[in-house]
Amino acid sequence: MPAYDAIIIGTGQAGPPLAGRLGAAGQKVAIIERNLVGGTCVNTGCTPTKTLVASAKAAQMARRAAEYGVVLEGAVGVDMRKVKARADAVSGASREGVTAWIERMENCTFHRGHARFADHRSVRVGGDVLTADRIFINVGGRAVIPDIPGIADVPVLTNSTMMDLDVVPEHLLVIGGSYVGLEFAQAYRRFGARVTVFETGPRLIRREDEDVSRAVSEILAAEGIEIVVGAVNLTVGRAPGGGIAVSHDGPNGLRTVSGSHLLVATGRRPNTDDLDIEKAGIAVDAHGYVIVDDALRTNVDGIWALGDCNGRGAFTHTSYNDFEIVAANLLDGDPRRVTDRIPVYALYIDPPLGRVGMSQAEAEQSGRRILVSKRPMTRVSRAIEKGETQGFMKLVADADSGELLGAALLGTGCDEAVHSLIDVMYARRPYALVRRGMHIHPTVSELLPTMMGDFQPA
Repeated sequence: MPAYDAIIIGTGQAGPPLAGRLGAAGQKVAIIERNLVGGTCVNTGCTPTKTLVASAKAAQMARRAAEYGVVLEGAVGVDMRKVKARADAVSGASREGVTAWIERMENCTFHRGHARFADHRSVRVGGDVLTADRIFINVGGRAVIPDIPGIADVPVLTNSTMMDLDVVPEHLLVIGGSYVGLEFAQAYRRFGARVTVFETGPRLIRREDEDVSRAVSEILAAEGIEIVVGAVNLTVGRAPGGGIAVSHDGPNGLRTVSGSHLLVATGRRPNTDDLDIEKAGIAVDAHGYVIVDDALRTNVDGIWALGDCNGRGAFTHTSYNDFEIVAANLLDGDPRRVTDRIPVYALYIDPPLGRVGMSQAEAEQSGRRILVSKRPMTRVSRAIEKGETQGFMKLVADADSGELLGAALLGTGCDEAVHSLIDVMYARRPYALVRRGMHIHPTVSELLPTMMGDFQPA
């Protein structure tokens, strides 16, 4: 039985850098991958989807060229085979880069195959049994297909299989009005598809404040995307003339919409159900997420869980931060914790939404006296000059401490502008520090200090 100091199961965003750190520290490491190196981000997540979004943006700007005094002859066309080839190439280069990195790591052996626990100190891979005193689970997650009547009888696309499309759907039906569903909805609308989004809740992206949800809905509707909220009692079936039909109850009774393709984007589940995890005695919750403490340790001594499979974050950056936390504790004598991090994420529709910390609703529920400042993007010079004035920026602060509690920045460049706020929040400094700073003109970020001089009680 090959003996290692550490076994890492999975090559997502946390696995390879951890293997590199442990190997560089002189530990003998085995890293295991059963499918594509790089995990969700590299293969079916951030890398290919944001490449797809960039192509959709190019198509949209071509259609708007006349607004900028640019003359294009003829209609704007989209070659989805070339769009897909570009996304595949970008994703493939990233995957090859991670693979080459792993293969040249010192003290690291790369095993390809399906890992299953034999016990709390050993893992089977093919005909081999690997043993180690430390095991790190980094197996990621996958899309959930909800139990909707009739859904098993029609072809269903997920975030992964959407990346296989090399045609523009005639009419894309999207079940799920949150991040994944909305990004694909806008991209394929810009490629030329009709798009209908069904959300069972009363509004899109329910975790956000109502003004953010409303603005996002207006942005998408302005591009011709049909938004259906409160779509309860969904059923799916074959349409009479071919294609797929989605039915739901609405204010005027039963309504049916027929389309050519169906994307389901209603959530994800961890890839822990085929690891024989029970043989190691590892505790999971009702949804299959590995239960971890603040340092990402499981209930079994010597076993950690990182990335999407631990339920402590569902983003590439949270997975990478999991690696940083584990490495800091094991190798640096630095007691970093999951609860040290501030929630940050983005919604990559166009314009994007950059989010940090609490929403306004969360801040109000915390019992604090809060201050709010909000400005439309029509007040931002850079947005006006670019001809991209949709959205707004909103800041939330503690009235007593001067602490910035959160922000929702929806507008051009806001996925980058939000980082100046992230940095000051991690520094635990009052917002007055940003207010006194001199920012570059013309940028989106320059309005943030101005907004901080205009806080009002909520």
